[in-house]
Amino acid sequence: MDNFNGELRVIGMRGCEDFASQVDFYLKKWRHSEKTFIADAQCPRFGSGEAKALINESMRGLDLYIISDCFNYGVTYKMYGMQVPMSPDDHFQDLKRIIAATGGKPRRISVIMPMLYEGRQHKRSARESLDCALALKEITRMGVSNIITFDAHDPRVQNAIPLHGFDSVRPTYQMLKALLKEIPDIKVDKDSLMVVSPDEGALDRAMYIASVAGIELGMFYKRRNYSIIIDGKNPIEAHEYLGNDFHGKDAIVVDDMISSGDSMIDVSLQLKQRGAKRVFVFATFALFCNGLEKFDKAYKDGVIDKIFATNLTYHTPEILSREWFCSVNMSKYVSYLIDTINRDASISDLLNPAKKIHNLLDKFNNNGTEEFEED
Repeated sequence: MDNFNGELRVIGMRGCEDFASQVDFYLKKWRHSEKTFIADAQCPRFGSGEAKALINESMRGLDLYIISDCFNYGVTYKMYGMQVPMSPDDHFQDLKRIIAATGGKPRRISVIMPMLYEGRQHKRSARESLDCALALKEITRMGVSNIITFDAHDPRVQNAIPLHGFDSVRPTYQMLKALLKEIPDIKVDKDSLMVVSPDEGALDRAMYIASVAGIELGMFYKRRNYSIIIDGKNPIEAHEYLGNDFHGKDAIVVDDMISSGDSMIDVSLQLKQRGAKRVFVFATFALFCNGLEKFDKAYKDGVIDKIFATNLTYHTPEILSREWFCSVNMSKYVSYLIDTINRDASISDLLNPAKKIHNLLDKFNNNGTEEFEED
């Protein structure tokens, strides 16, 4: 008999409604239920910009999962007659409002925050705030038991909450599967494909793919000018390459996020100049903070062949329409996580999909993409 930790409910914060609906579809399918698992909750706002949370059903004894995309700038609200896009701070404040509105009644609260709020402000190198640690402490003090994030910029931030659950999940399996589906002529072997880390911080991500796929690894490191600060950081002067020759090979560049995209385009250009056949980019979060024009040009100039990014953060219709962009749907995987945790079962196999990746590559090498199942 399944050991459920309380009746299951899911709340999709503003901007996550479609994603939560997809998660609900799988949960209903697996549990043979016609009743939705989505809880009735909302965060209305006053004309001054202030807000409150409303939950229109009992939360007592429930196992509650709150899905929050703090980087969805496509959500707006009216303040003093103006339409204002929601900032990460606005989203995080609404998350706290929902937690507060539960009144401590759920048996357990888990927050699924794909891109960790303030995850880039994870360490102190001068007299500056430690925002990520403060945010984690704040929501756990409010009653959150588990935090599930994806590809945390630095997973060591969990040291701020050592007595609470914190899992940083990587979408490696889904990314590789999307690559094989989109590029059916690709060959996954040492003679045809390399994985490249664009900097030191992404090295462990690239090492994992290289290890499970049995291909070679290369990396760049950022040579910065530490004598000046621009936009709060030391500017990058050049990317220096370390690794074997990849002339005539395809290259996968792996990173946790694309912000402005300058570094990713520069690395891809260097790969092409060094003889790479095709360059594919894996980015868990593609934000495109400075627009799409530079990526349109990079694709037109043959610098980047395809960008794969998850749908865990918001993408505009313009992004989704680009020929060079592939959205990797993670809703089924998130459904697996919720279903497994609600049963109080181990998620170890979900966190380390090495066996699934090996099976995926075996199927691809033997039969192409014909036997691929939906994930």
